[in-house]
Amino acid sequence: MKVLHLDTNHPLLIRQLSELGFENHEDYTSPKELIEEKIHEYSGIVIRSRFSVDSSFLDKASQLKFIGRVGAGLENIDCEYAKKKGVALIAAPEGNRNAVGEHALGMLLSLFNKLNKANKEVRKGIWLREENRGVELDGKTIGIIGYGNMGKAFAKKLRGFEVDVIFYDLLEGIQDENAQQVSLKELQKRADVLSLHTPQTPLTIEMVNQRFINAFEKPFWLINTARGKSLVTKDLVNALKSRKILGAGLDVLEYEKASFENLFTNSLPEEFLYLTQADNVILSPHVAGWTIESKEKLAQTIVNKIKAKFC
Repeated sequence: MKVLHLDTNHPLLIRQLSELGFENHEDYTSPKELIEEKIHEYSGIVIRSRFSVDSSFLDKASQLKFIGRVGAGLENIDCEYAKKKGVALIAAPEGNRNAVGEHALGMLLSLFNKLNKANKEVRKGIWLREENRGVELDGKTIGIIGYGNMGKAFAKKLRGFEVDVIFYDLLEGIQDENAQQVSLKELQKRADVLSLHTPQTPLTIEMVNQRFINAFEKPFWLINTARGKSLVTKDLVNALKSRKILGAGLDVLEYEKASFENLFTNSLPEEFLYLTQADNVILSPHVAGWTIESKEKLAQTIVNKIKAKFC
């Protein structure tokens, strides 16, 4: 089987696939149009988020048996059409769930202890102790929306704290020892912290909007390591200004390109500029699952799943 690699990944992926008898080709630069001219030659592709694998692309991939997505989400793939054509979809959420859980916890602790603000001030020679008095995580209720690999990993990281962890998910009966499953209404009533761990779907796009935010009974802290388009930035900024949201840790932004590699090149709106200047906001460039360790684990997970299905 010939496999076309469209994004760079850990070298073990190609090495181990070669050892299993796959013929590996690499093309990390050609535009999608040129890839489509040769995709009929390949039984498999390995991609992160370089471009969308839509129905037109899949029609040209007449020999395709699998798509390896080195990551968690599959929103850049027309999954329903791929399944109709008998193409196996292989993702790797197990590979970076630990990294995402650690990143979400790091953002939350940094917000609670005003590390973003204090760090900038001390570097300028400003020494303010009372103004940088933090709050403790113990005694808080942490609400998680989306209890798949990422949500479960975050809940597991919270086991060392004296907190109540609750979650809402469309799937029922998935409660475990780390978190209690509740309705969305109960989560919005009890949560001091909201952490998003949802995939990008029609249901989650712009899910966190003004109405959703106002449904929370208490002011709360927000962490988003999931997908930027789940959150309406304008409504977030208004909630930060009114103190309905006490602070936000954002690893993902509404303005990202679909490939996640850049922000949109057009001028960014003033809401984004507000986030860059706010002391109670922490931003990172979609790297929650982007650790040295996760790069290897993601690749290994893809290899293991291809091996299990095709060898």
